[in-house]
Amino acid sequence: MDATFRKSLLERMMIIRAFEDTIGKLFYKGQIPGFIHLSIGQEGTSVGSCAALQDSDYIGTTHRGHGHIIAKGVDLNRMMAELFGRLDGFNRGKGGSMHVFDKSKGVLGANGIVGGGIPIVTGGALSAKMEGKGRVAMCFFGDGASNEGTFHEALNIAAVWKLPAIYVCENNQYGEFTPLKDATSVSQISKRAAAYDIPGVTVDGNDIEAVHQAATEAVARARRGEGPTLLECMTYRWHGHFHGEEALLGSRKYRETEEIERWKKLCPIANYKAKLEREKVLTAEQIAALEQGATDKVNAAVEFAQKSPMPTGENALENLFAEA
Repeated sequence: MDATFRKSLLERMMIIRAFEDTIGKLFYKGQIPGFIHLSIGQEGTSVGSCAALQDSDYIGTTHRGHGHIIAKGVDLNRMMAELFGRLDGFNRGKGGSMHVFDKSKGVLGANGIVGGGIPIVTGGALSAKMEGKGRVAMCFFGDGASNEGTFHEALNIAAVWKLPAIYVCENNQYGEFTPLKDATSVSQISKRAAAYDIPGVTVDGNDIEAVHQAATEAVARARRGEGPTLLECMTYRWHGHFHGEEALLGSRKYRETEEIERWKKLCPIANYKAKLEREKVLTAEQIAALEQGATDKVNAAVEFAQKSPMPTGENALENLFAEA
């Protein structure tokens, strides 16, 4: 990896962190409708994986999908406007946080259903193979989704048909409020790949370069026509299953404070900043400038979203059907 590329990895992680920090605050102010699910702490997986893709490649994501979508390079202004429910959003404000879609960047959509994006991306991989232009399809999902039937059905058919698919499991240790060990029969999700005779790889999801290397190998394999790969990235979400869950749970806790603090010390951004400074790729001043630039981009996106018009009743029936 050259210095410019490594700098871009750090910058993209910073943008995602600034975006989610900001929307978390705006949500509490009542400016963002619906639910939001933050992926703060998981930026290494999003950016490391998507950096292995081309613009024309497909991705599909989850209810916790802001990071993946931003990592794929979508317009930040339109992304923010969508979360605000405004007309300038990707889906004219109808999708919101959990259903962002951007065909121009190959984003086949976020999905509010656990495991719901897996068959959609598998379909994208099938279309890519039939089209024959070398595209691949990457699907993001959590450890909880690996217990869904869609996961097993998709991996089976992808293996049988040798589809150009990369299944990226963000193992953040919890399926909603349930620890992985209490609901899953294997210690590593990647072990399930053996049942479908495809490669299963587990990496440190907070080490962005390790993620990128593994994703690059999986993408190359898919482009060669050798079929799918199951890539498991071990990571952790710093916030709850959904933002503001404390109001629902009250004093009931399913995670210990010590556990959260232990994972925060493994922050993918802080550790990568230290690595690039230690290896003299960037100076402390350059890193600070990147961080400020990320904040400025997000603030500009918020201003854009706030100025975007609200939908009216007449807009409700627009864009319900695909154009012929």
